Amino acid sequence: MFETSRRDFVLGLSALALFPLERLEPDLILYNGNFWTVDPHLPRAQAVAISRGRFLAVGSNEEVLRLAAGTSRKIDLGMKTVLPGFIDAHCHPAVSGRMHLRQVDCDLRSIIAIQAALRERAAKTPPEAWVLGFKYDDTKTSEGRMLSIKDLDEAVPHHPVYVSHRGGHIQFANSMAFKAAGIKQNTPDPSGGSFERDSSGQFTGQVIERAAEAFNKVIPSTYTRDDYREGVVLISKMMTKTGITSVGDTLGTPEDLQAYQDARDSGDLLMRVYCFIGWPAIDRMISAGVRTGFGNEWVRVGGMKQIADGAISGRTARLSEPYIGRPNDYGTFSATEEELYEYGHKAYAAGWQLGTHANGDVAIERVLGIYERINREIFRRDPRFRIEHCTLINDSIIDRMRALNVIPTPFSTYVYYHGEKMQYYGEERLKRMFALRTFLDAGLRPTQASDYPPGEFPAMMALQSEVTRTDQKGHVWGANQRITVEEAIRVGTINGAYASYEEKLKGSIEPGKLADLVVLGRDPFKEEPSTLVTIPIERTMTGGKWVYES
Repeated sequence: MFETSRRDFVLGLSALALFPLERLEPDLILYNGNFWTVDPHLPRAQAVAISRGRFLAVGSNEEVLRLAAGTSRKIDLGMKTVLPGFIDAHCHPAVSGRMHLRQVDCDLRSIIAIQAALRERAAKTPPEAWVLGFKYDDTKTSEGRMLSIKDLDEAVPHHPVYVSHRGGHIQFANSMAFKAAGIKQNTPDPSGGSFERDSSGQFTGQVIERAAEAFNKVIPSTYTRDDYREGVVLISKMMTKTGITSVGDTLGTPEDLQAYQDARDSGDLLMRVYCFIGWPAIDRMISAGVRTGFGNEWVRVGGMKQIADGAISGRTARLSEPYIGRPNDYGTFSATEEELYEYGHKAYAAGWQLGTHANGDVAIERVLGIYERINREIFRRDPRFRIEHCTLINDSIIDRMRALNVIPTPFSTYVYYHGEKMQYYGEERLKRMFALRTFLDAGLRPTQASDYPPGEFPAMMALQSEVTRTDQKGHVWGANQRITVEEAIRVGTINGAYASYEEKLKGSIEPGKLADLVVLGRDPFKEEPSTLVTIPIERTMTGGKWVYES
């Protein structure tokens, strides 16, 4: 039963000094709902009043409806469950939006189907122009193997072809693509990457980690400024449909930042963005005087992003023990320790938050060493260092993270969606991967993070994966890391806000905070955990406006 005290409600109203007195009447009242607020002072409520895109009051039906004025709209929620809007703290919205606009979606179930899709695109592409694909996943194809240069040459012999693996750290190129990039059989591998060769020294087609830079230099960018904006608009529609109201774009560029602003200016940006800037562009941003926090409640500059190692889904993360079935394979580093330190120190000194991609335990330890060094050299009271993914941990890692209060952003949907890849890590290692239980017990504040396109982003899939640690075939991976539904919601809301220094602005349903929320078709607290993913998102609200309605 709903309970609140008059004191709680009145204190909520007294917090609204930011509103002019004449605006204390609500634009909108949502009542007769089952609100789970993530506010420890008032965990549950029946109604909210909203004014100027923020929560004006939270409480019982009687208390909130009493505030209605003649212009107030009122919506009866029919006892539907309402949560704060979900925050996907680590994903790649801008670039994935552009991919959806122009590239071949290779999330198909056979290499034959992928070849057909690439061949179809090539038939519509001018001679010798590039054919690009994304979201290819070897473990989800019937053949169960990596694409080969032969596969791509057979499908598209007269265009350069370049396909990204779902994990984003392995690419696949055909012969024309290697030729266009100026890469020959005797071309040496770059530091932090490789052009994979077979036992006879011939290219397999796989382009690992920083070897991709050779291709990125020659693949022409045909995107206009409006294409950038259109990609952002498309992905924001896709994500808000699943209950997400804020995202962290964790490898953005100045052009991406502009695209978010353009979409906001045109009224088409449906979610809020905390845009990390990738290290290649950090000098441009520093010289312009921009640093973390610049912006507003819709589009804000985040930290600087670097990459220490490979991917979990691509099996290139840098581990202390080899992959199962691959006795000499420990994964790869993507940058040297000095490179990570040099960029990190420069950005931190200029006022930037630091977020570094590190999946494997060896890579995480390297990043922690850099953070510890920078922290000794430049003191900052509240740095909120982040380790993006922070997948495979050990006791020493946890102790060091606790000492610096480091924020981990582990994959939220991987156990459920990428269960077939877990075999490469083994049952024992999975007890220390995506370690939400360990993070929470240590007093750390992990976030929800899809990493889309490598992982799927639906918020209810994240909840089910975190609560059950069970994949789509019913296999349990690391049951010791399960968390409760309540904890999973907090991870996906207020913790995400904390990771971007915005916990006083969003992440819970409280007076004065931004009116971002999601209306669910069923109550997750009463749901069988194995069916959480099937709970429909009925409505999503950002800033007091419905941005999705089923």
